[in-house]
Order: sequence, then C-alpha cells, then structure tokens
Amino acid sequence: MKRIVIFASGSGTNAENLIKFFQNREQVSVIQVLTNNPHAKVLDRCKKLKVSALSFNRVAFTETDDVLNILKASKPDLIILAGFLWKFPEHILHEFPNKVINIHPALLPKYGGKGMYGMHVHEAVVANHETETGITIHYVNENYDEGAIIFQATCEVSSSDSAEDVAAKVHELEMEHFPKVVEKLLSN
Repeated sequence: MKRIVIFASGSGTNAENLIKFFQNREQVSVIQVLTNNPHAKVLDRCKKLKVSALSFNRVAFTETDDVLNILKASKPDLIILAGFLWKFPEHILHEFPNKVINIHPALLPKYGGKGMYGMHVHEAVVANHETETGITIHYVNENYDEGAIIFQATCEVSSSDSAEDVAAKVHELEMEHFPKVVEKLLSN
C-alpha cells in the first residue's frame, strides 16, 4: 500500500479530488491531511471524507521537529502540496528526498516564486496578455517553484478572459490531471 500525506492551506478542492480518486483503491491511500490554517475548509472536507486531518503552527513546522515527526510516523511514499502556501522547510525535504511534490497554477518557470499563488497568478497572466497558461506539477526543493518539472498541461487564454475565467480553466486541468500524475508517480 502506497501512502500519501497532503498539505493544504485553504479550501482543499485538490485534496478532496485526490482523496476521492484514491478512496476505493487498494494500492494507494491518502492517509492524512496537514494544514497550517486551523480554519481551512480542507478540514471540513476531510471530516466528511473520514480522513485524518491536523493543523499546525509555524513553530511546529519550521523551528521544531513536530511536523517532521508526524510525517516519519506516517511513513508517506509521497507528500503532496495542494494549495499549501508556506515554503517547505529544508529539514523535512532532506528526510524525504524526491518525495515532495507541488501543483502550481501556471506554466513554470513563468508566474512562480514567492507571492505567486491563486488569483495572483491568474491576474498576472491576464495583465500580461498571455495566450496560454496551465498547470505545473513539480518536485519541491528549497526554493519556491524551482524544483524539477514532472508534468505540465496547457489551456488557451482568450483576450476576453478575466482572471476568474482563467482560474476556472486552470482548475479544470488540476482536477483532470493531478490524480493521474500522482498515480503514475506512485506506480514507478
């Protein structure tokens, strides 16, 4: 059985999609969701889906081994950042080399880095009159959005698209591709 731990900061639509995708599979299971936001909607989603979920603070994540020890006890085969907004600490990355991945709502290296998340990305895409955007699934390293790219998918951006239109198109790509890419990674 392959074990997944998901980190999320917000509503948790990607986390829910992954949980549901793997829910009735014998080979892979989402065993836990961790969040830095005690009010995140992902906690409600996990409760409904009967998946263990915990929140933690910055001290537990970056200054102590509290979160690291939770991960060691969970023995994940893959750690997935799905809308997780904090930079991942090096001491955790060193314990789980090539086992931490992230999904980013743009075609990296464009529109990546500190502060480039959610609607900030889509607003920048529209402001710069891009004709396409998409998603990037990549390994996490010590820098924001700079890890090796695993997968990208694109969608068209028309001149009449608002940032909300772009967000909806990108969200569709996330829902379609993220679970399949995770499944493929875990089957290697």
